[in-house]
Amino acid sequence: MSKDQALLQPYNLNGLELPNRVVMAPMTRSRADNEGNVPMVDLHGEYYKQRASAGLIISEGSQVSEEAVGYIHTPGIYTDAQVEAWKKVNDIVHQEGGRIFIQLWHVGRMSHPDFHNGKKPLAPSAINPNSKSYTPEGFKDTVTPQEMTLEDIKRTVQDFKKAAENAVKAGFDGVEIHSSNGYLFHQFFNGTSNTREDEYGGSIENRARFLFEVLEEVKKVIPERKIGLRLNPSLNGIFGMTMDEETIPTFDYIVNKLNDYDLAYVHLSEPFNDVSDIPYAVENIAEHYRPIYKGTLMINAGFDQEKGNKVIEKGNADLVAYGKPYISNPDLVERFEQGVELSDWDEDTFYVPGKKGYTDYPKKTK
Repeated sequence: MSKDQALLQPYNLNGLELPNRVVMAPMTRSRADNEGNVPMVDLHGEYYKQRASAGLIISEGSQVSEEAVGYIHTPGIYTDAQVEAWKKVNDIVHQEGGRIFIQLWHVGRMSHPDFHNGKKPLAPSAINPNSKSYTPEGFKDTVTPQEMTLEDIKRTVQDFKKAAENAVKAGFDGVEIHSSNGYLFHQFFNGTSNTREDEYGGSIENRARFLFEVLEEVKKVIPERKIGLRLNPSLNGIFGMTMDEETIPTFDYIVNKLNDYDLAYVHLSEPFNDVSDIPYAVENIAEHYRPIYKGTLMINAGFDQEKGNKVIEKGNADLVAYGKPYISNPDLVERFEQGVELSDWDEDTFYVPGKKGYTDYPKKTK
Protein backbone atom coordinates (compact mmCIF):
# COMPACT_ATOMS: atom_id res chain seq x y z
CA MET A 1 0.00 0.00 0.00
CA SER A 2 1.01 3.62 -0.43
CA LYS A 3 -0.21 7.18 -0.34
CA ASP A 4 -1.29 6.82 -3.96
CA GLN A 5 -4.52 5.02 -3.04
CA ALA A 6 -7.81 6.92 -3.43
CA LEU A 7 -8.62 6.98 0.30
CA LEU A 8 -5.41 8.84 1.07
CA GLN A 9 -5.82 11.63 -1.45
CA PRO A 10 -6.53 15.12 -0.07
CA TYR A 11 -9.98 16.62 -0.46
CA ASN A 12 -11.39 20.12 -0.29
CA LEU A 13 -14.57 19.88 1.80
CA ASN A 14 -16.19 23.09 0.63
CA GLY A 15 -13.30 25.16 1.96
CA LEU A 16 -12.03 22.81 4.67
CA GLU A 17 -8.85 21.06 3.51
CA LEU A 18 -8.81 17.37 4.41
CA PRO A 19 -5.46 15.52 4.18
CA ASN A 20 -7.27 12.29 3.24
CA ARG A 21 -10.74 10.89 2.56
CA VAL A 22 -10.95 8.60 5.58
CA VAL A 23 -13.66 9.84 7.95
CA MET A 24 -14.23 8.74 11.51
CA ALA A 25 -17.96 8.00 11.65
CA PRO A 26 -20.12 9.23 14.55
CA MET A 27 -20.42 6.52 17.19
CA THR A 28 -22.17 6.48 20.55
CA ARG A 29 -19.59 5.36 23.14
CA SER A 30 -21.39 6.24 26.41
CA ARG A 31 -18.48 7.89 28.21
CA ALA A 32 -20.05 11.24 29.13
CA ASP A 33 -20.89 12.37 32.65
CA ASN A 34 -24.44 11.15 33.22
CA GLU A 35 -25.13 14.11 35.51
CA GLY A 36 -25.54 16.91 32.99
CA ASN A 37 -24.52 14.94 29.88
CA VAL A 38 -21.14 16.67 29.85
CA PRO A 39 -18.16 15.30 27.89
CA MET A 40 -15.27 14.09 30.06
CA VAL A 41 -12.52 16.37 28.77
CA ASP A 42 -9.54 14.17 29.60
CA LEU A 43 -11.19 11.01 28.31
CA HIS A 44 -12.97 12.41 25.24
CA GLY A 45 -9.99 14.61 24.43
CA GLU A 46 -7.59 11.68 24.42
CA TYR A 47 -9.98 9.49 22.41
CA TYR A 48 -10.43 12.00 19.60
CA LYS A 49 -6.79 13.14 19.76
CA GLN A 50 -5.65 9.57 19.08
CA ARG A 51 -7.77 9.57 15.90
CA ALA A 52 -6.91 13.08 14.68
CA SER A 53 -5.15 11.80 11.54
CA ALA A 54 -8.58 11.09 10.05
CA GLY A 55 -9.48 13.38 7.21
CA LEU A 56 -12.46 14.35 9.32
CA ILE A 57 -13.81 13.28 12.71
CA ILE A 58 -17.57 13.31 13.24
CA SER A 59 -18.29 13.24 16.94
CA GLU A 60 -20.67 10.92 18.70
CA GLY A 61 -24.31 12.03 18.54
CA SER A 62 -24.87 14.92 20.95
CA GLN A 63 -28.32 15.92 22.14
CA VAL A 64 -29.72 19.32 21.22
CA SER A 65 -31.92 19.54 24.32
CA GLU A 66 -33.04 17.62 27.38
CA GLU A 67 -36.04 16.40 25.38
CA ALA A 68 -33.66 14.89 22.84
CA VAL A 69 -31.93 12.55 25.32
CA GLY A 70 -32.53 8.82 24.95
CA TYR A 71 -29.38 7.04 26.10
CA ILE A 72 -27.27 7.12 29.25
CA HIS A 73 -23.81 8.70 29.36
CA THR A 74 -24.24 10.56 26.07
CA PRO A 75 -23.08 14.18 25.69
CA GLY A 76 -25.19 17.19 24.81
CA ILE A 77 -24.56 20.60 23.29
CA TYR A 78 -27.30 22.62 24.98
CA THR A 79 -25.76 23.84 28.26
CA ASP A 80 -22.83 26.13 29.04
CA ALA A 81 -21.02 23.30 30.82
CA GLN A 82 -21.32 21.06 27.75
CA VAL A 83 -20.09 23.84 25.46
CA GLU A 84 -17.07 24.53 27.66
CA ALA A 85 -16.15 20.86 27.85
CA TRP A 86 -16.47 20.40 24.10
CA LYS A 87 -14.36 23.52 23.56
CA LYS A 88 -11.51 21.93 25.51
CA VAL A 89 -11.88 18.66 23.59
CA ASN A 90 -11.80 20.54 20.28
CA ASP A 91 -8.71 22.47 21.33
CA ILE A 92 -6.96 19.14 21.92
CA VAL A 93 -8.02 17.81 18.51
CA HIS A 94 -6.99 20.98 16.71
CA GLN A 95 -3.62 21.08 18.46
CA GLU A 96 -3.07 17.60 17.05
CA GLY A 97 -3.91 18.90 13.57
CA GLY A 98 -7.37 17.33 13.35
CA ARG A 99 -10.73 18.50 12.03
CA ILE A 100 -13.97 17.72 13.84
CA PHE A 101 -17.73 18.14 13.24
CA ILE A 102 -20.34 17.49 15.92
CA GLN A 103 -23.37 15.33 15.19
CA LEU A 104 -26.58 17.01 16.38
CA TRP A 105 -29.05 14.44 17.71
CA HIS A 106 -32.64 14.01 18.84
CA VAL A 107 -33.82 10.44 19.38
CA GLY A 108 -37.57 11.16 19.30
CA ARG A 109 -39.65 8.12 20.21
CA MET A 110 -36.55 6.02 20.94
CA SER A 111 -36.31 7.67 24.34
CA HIS A 112 -38.08 6.64 27.56
CA PRO A 113 -40.04 8.42 30.36
CA ASP A 114 -37.14 7.62 32.71
CA PHE A 115 -35.18 10.38 30.96
CA HIS A 116 -37.99 12.93 31.19
CA ASN A 117 -39.31 12.84 34.76
CA GLY A 118 -42.02 10.40 33.75
CA LYS A 119 -43.19 12.31 30.68
CA LYS A 120 -43.53 10.48 27.40
CA PRO A 121 -40.89 11.14 24.74
CA LEU A 122 -41.90 13.29 21.80
CA ALA A 123 -42.36 11.98 18.26
CA PRO A 124 -44.22 12.87 15.04
CA SER A 125 -47.04 10.44 15.90
CA ALA A 126 -48.13 8.41 18.91
CA ILE A 127 -46.76 5.11 17.55
CA ASN A 128 -44.65 2.81 19.72
CA PRO A 129 -41.52 1.58 17.90
CA ASN A 130 -41.77 -1.61 20.00
CA SER A 131 -38.06 -1.56 20.64
CA LYS A 132 -35.76 -1.14 23.64
CA SER A 133 -34.44 2.00 25.29
CA TYR A 134 -31.19 1.95 27.25
CA THR A 135 -32.09 3.72 30.52
CA PRO A 136 -30.14 4.28 33.75
CA GLU A 137 -31.82 1.08 34.99
CA GLY A 138 -30.90 -0.96 31.94
CA PHE A 139 -32.86 -1.84 28.83
CA LYS A 140 -36.59 -1.14 29.00
CA ASP A 141 -39.38 -1.47 26.47
CA THR A 142 -40.16 1.69 24.59
CA VAL A 143 -43.52 3.34 25.19
CA THR A 144 -46.10 4.99 22.98
CA PRO A 145 -44.70 8.52 22.57
CA GLN A 146 -46.50 11.85 22.78
CA GLU A 147 -47.39 13.25 19.37
CA MET A 148 -45.64 16.57 18.89
CA THR A 149 -47.81 19.67 18.76
CA LEU A 150 -46.98 22.43 16.29
CA GLU A 151 -45.49 24.31 19.24
CA ASP A 152 -43.31 21.29 20.06
CA ILE A 153 -42.07 21.17 16.49
CA LYS A 154 -41.26 24.89 16.40
CA ARG A 155 -39.41 24.64 19.71
CA THR A 156 -37.40 21.65 18.47
CA VAL A 157 -36.43 23.51 15.31
CA GLN A 158 -35.05 26.26 17.53
CA ASP A 159 -33.27 23.67 19.69
CA PHE A 160 -31.29 22.56 16.65
CA LYS A 161 -30.50 26.17 15.77
CA LYS A 162 -29.26 26.88 19.31
CA ALA A 163 -27.22 23.66 19.34
CA ALA A 164 -25.53 24.68 16.08
CA GLU A 165 -24.81 28.10 17.57
CA ASN A 166 -23.30 26.39 20.61
CA ALA A 167 -21.22 24.18 18.33
CA VAL A 168 -19.67 27.30 16.81
CA LYS A 169 -18.91 28.63 20.30
CA ALA A 170 -17.32 25.29 21.18
CA GLY A 171 -14.97 25.51 18.21
CA PHE A 172 -16.27 22.68 16.04
CA ASP A 173 -15.34 22.88 12.37
CA GLY A 174 -18.93 22.10 11.43
CA VAL A 175 -22.08 20.20 12.34
CA GLU A 176 -23.79 17.07 11.06
CA ILE A 177 -27.57 16.88 11.43
CA HIS A 178 -28.45 13.31 12.45
CA SER A 179 -31.49 12.75 10.23
CA SER A 180 -30.96 9.00 10.12
CA ASN A 181 -31.14 5.57 11.76
CA GLY A 182 -34.72 5.69 13.04
CA TYR A 183 -34.38 8.83 15.16
CA LEU A 184 -36.56 11.96 15.11
CA PHE A 185 -36.07 13.20 11.54
CA HIS A 186 -36.31 9.67 10.17
CA GLN A 187 -39.54 9.22 12.14
CA PHE A 188 -40.97 12.22 10.29
CA PHE A 189 -39.86 10.86 6.89
CA ASN A 190 -41.44 7.43 7.23
CA GLY A 191 -45.15 6.83 6.66
CA THR A 192 -45.18 3.98 9.19
CA SER A 193 -44.01 6.28 12.00
CA ASN A 194 -45.66 9.51 10.82
CA THR A 195 -49.43 9.42 10.37
CA ARG A 196 -49.98 13.15 10.89
CA GLU A 197 -52.68 14.91 8.89
CA ASP A 198 -51.26 18.44 9.13
CA GLU A 199 -48.45 20.14 7.21
CA TYR A 200 -45.90 17.69 8.65
CA GLY A 201 -47.59 14.51 7.45
CA GLY A 202 -49.24 12.87 4.45
CA SER A 203 -47.29 13.89 1.37
CA ILE A 204 -43.59 13.35 0.83
CA GLU A 205 -43.03 17.10 0.88
CA ASN A 206 -44.85 17.44 4.20
CA ARG A 207 -42.96 14.59 5.86
CA ALA A 208 -39.67 16.21 4.80
CA ARG A 209 -40.75 19.68 5.95
CA PHE A 210 -39.31 19.42 9.47
CA LEU A 211 -35.82 18.68 8.14
CA PHE A 212 -35.78 21.64 5.80
CA GLU A 213 -37.17 23.97 8.45
CA VAL A 214 -34.30 22.93 10.71
CA LEU A 215 -31.79 23.38 7.91
CA GLU A 216 -33.09 26.89 7.18
CA GLU A 217 -32.65 27.88 10.83
CA VAL A 218 -29.30 26.19 11.36
CA LYS A 219 -27.76 27.97 8.37
CA LYS A 220 -28.54 31.30 10.06
CA VAL A 221 -25.91 30.57 12.71
CA ILE A 222 -23.34 28.52 10.79
CA PRO A 223 -22.46 28.69 7.07
CA GLU A 224 -24.08 26.06 4.85
CA ARG A 225 -20.60 24.92 3.80
CA LYS A 226 -20.05 23.77 7.39
CA ILE A 227 -23.27 21.73 7.60
CA GLY A 228 -23.40 18.01 6.87
CA LEU A 229 -26.44 15.79 6.97
CA ARG A 230 -26.81 12.04 7.50
CA LEU A 231 -29.47 9.80 5.95
CA ASN A 232 -30.18 6.06 5.93
CA PRO A 233 -32.61 5.37 3.05
CA SER A 234 -32.80 1.55 3.26
CA LEU A 235 -33.10 1.19 7.03
CA ASN A 236 -35.64 -1.55 7.75
CA GLY A 237 -36.55 -3.61 10.79
CA ILE A 238 -34.50 -1.47 13.18
CA PHE A 239 -36.00 0.81 15.86
CA GLY A 240 -39.46 0.10 14.51
CA MET A 241 -38.73 1.50 11.06
CA THR A 242 -40.47 -0.27 8.19
CA MET A 243 -39.97 0.58 4.54
CA ASP A 244 -42.92 1.07 2.22
CA GLU A 245 -43.41 2.06 -1.41
CA GLU A 246 -42.83 5.76 -0.60
CA THR A 247 -39.63 5.32 1.40
CA ILE A 248 -37.08 5.57 -1.41
CA PRO A 249 -39.07 8.24 -3.32
CA THR A 250 -39.04 10.26 -0.08
CA PHE A 251 -35.26 10.05 0.20
CA ASP A 252 -34.88 10.74 -3.53
CA TYR A 253 -36.89 13.93 -2.99
CA ILE A 254 -34.84 14.93 0.07
CA VAL A 255 -31.44 14.28 -1.51
CA ASN A 256 -32.40 16.08 -4.71
CA LYS A 257 -33.70 19.09 -2.76
CA LEU A 258 -30.43 19.20 -0.81
CA ASN A 259 -28.80 20.26 -4.09
CA ASP A 260 -30.37 23.67 -3.40
CA TYR A 261 -27.98 24.08 -0.46
CA ASP A 262 -24.23 24.56 -0.45
CA LEU A 263 -23.62 21.87 2.18
CA ALA A 264 -20.35 20.39 3.39
CA TYR A 265 -21.60 16.92 2.50
CA VAL A 266 -24.44 14.42 2.50
CA HIS A 267 -23.58 11.32 4.55
CA LEU A 268 -25.38 8.16 3.44
CA SER A 269 -25.42 4.68 4.96
CA GLU A 270 -25.56 1.47 3.00
CA PRO A 271 -28.20 -0.98 4.36
CA PHE A 272 -27.45 -2.21 7.88
CA ASN A 273 -28.99 -5.60 7.11
CA ASP A 274 -30.05 -7.72 4.15
CA VAL A 275 -32.82 -5.91 2.25
CA SER A 276 -32.66 -8.00 -0.93
CA ASP A 277 -36.15 -9.42 -0.31
CA ILE A 278 -37.74 -5.99 0.17
CA PRO A 279 -39.12 -4.73 -3.14
CA TYR A 280 -38.97 -1.09 -2.00
CA ALA A 281 -35.32 -1.12 -0.88
CA VAL A 282 -32.18 0.08 -2.65
CA GLU A 283 -29.29 -2.30 -2.06
CA ASN A 284 -26.49 -0.06 -3.37
CA ILE A 285 -27.03 3.36 -1.83
CA ALA A 286 -23.88 5.08 -3.14
CA GLU A 287 -24.54 3.96 -6.70
CA HIS A 288 -28.19 5.05 -6.52
CA TYR A 289 -27.61 8.52 -5.04
CA ARG A 290 -24.40 9.57 -6.78
CA PRO A 291 -26.29 10.67 -9.92
CA ILE A 292 -28.88 12.51 -7.80
CA TYR A 293 -26.66 14.49 -5.44
CA LYS A 294 -24.21 16.95 -7.01
CA GLY A 295 -22.21 17.85 -3.90
CA THR A 296 -19.82 15.92 -1.69
CA LEU A 297 -21.12 12.43 -0.99
CA MET A 298 -19.91 10.48 2.04
CA ILE A 299 -20.75 6.79 2.37
CA ASN A 300 -20.47 4.35 5.26
CA ALA A 301 -21.46 0.94 6.66
CA GLY A 302 -19.47 -2.21 5.94
CA PHE A 303 -16.48 -0.69 4.15
CA ASP A 304 -12.96 -2.03 4.48
CA GLN A 305 -9.88 -0.51 2.85
CA GLU A 306 -10.38 -2.22 -0.50
CA LYS A 307 -14.07 -1.38 -0.76
CA GLY A 308 -13.38 2.19 0.36
CA ASN A 309 -10.81 2.74 -2.34
CA LYS A 310 -13.05 1.15 -4.93
CA VAL A 311 -16.16 3.26 -4.21
CA ILE A 312 -14.08 6.44 -4.58
CA GLU A 313 -12.32 5.20 -7.71
CA LYS A 314 -15.69 4.41 -9.31
CA GLY A 315 -16.83 7.94 -8.54
CA ASN A 316 -19.75 6.79 -6.39
CA ALA A 317 -18.49 8.62 -3.27
CA ASP A 318 -15.96 11.28 -2.34
CA LEU A 319 -15.39 10.28 1.30
CA VAL A 320 -15.73 7.02 3.22
CA ALA A 321 -16.71 6.93 6.91
CA TYR A 322 -15.45 4.11 9.12
CA GLY A 323 -17.08 3.22 12.42
CA LYS A 324 -15.99 0.09 14.28
CA PRO A 325 -12.55 -0.04 12.62
CA TYR A 326 -11.86 3.33 14.24
CA ILE A 327 -12.70 1.98 17.68
CA SER A 328 -9.79 -0.46 17.74
CA ASN A 329 -7.49 1.25 15.24
CA PRO A 330 -6.84 4.85 16.27
CA ASP A 331 -4.15 5.04 13.57
CA LEU A 332 -6.46 3.74 10.83
CA VAL A 333 -5.12 6.15 8.19
CA GLU A 334 -1.53 5.14 8.88
CA ARG A 335 -2.44 1.46 8.80
CA PHE A 336 -4.07 1.93 5.40
CA GLU A 337 -0.93 3.69 4.18
CA GLN A 338 1.56 1.20 5.61
CA GLY A 339 -0.45 -1.97 5.02
CA VAL A 340 -0.61 -2.83 8.71
CA GLU A 341 -3.22 -5.41 9.73
CA LEU A 342 -6.23 -4.02 11.60
CA SER A 343 -6.85 -4.88 15.25
CA ASP A 344 -10.16 -6.41 16.34
CA TRP A 345 -12.57 -4.45 18.53
CA ASP A 346 -14.08 -5.61 21.81
CA GLU A 347 -17.86 -5.25 21.67
CA ASP A 348 -18.13 -5.75 25.43
CA THR A 349 -16.52 -2.34 25.93
CA PHE A 350 -18.46 -0.35 23.33
CA TYR A 351 -20.79 1.32 25.85
CA VAL A 352 -19.15 1.07 29.25
CA PRO A 353 -17.54 3.94 31.19
CA GLY A 354 -13.79 4.36 31.46
CA LYS A 355 -10.64 3.99 29.39
CA LYS A 356 -10.90 0.26 28.70
CA GLY A 357 -11.90 -0.32 25.10
CA TYR A 358 -11.86 3.44 24.52
CA THR A 359 -8.38 4.95 24.74
CA ASP A 360 -6.28 1.84 25.38
CA TYR A 361 -6.10 0.42 21.84
CA PRO A 362 -2.41 0.75 20.83
CA LYS A 363 -1.16 2.28 17.61
CA LYS A 364 0.88 -0.12 15.51
CA THR A 365 2.29 2.28 12.95
CA LYS A 366 5.16 4.73 12.94
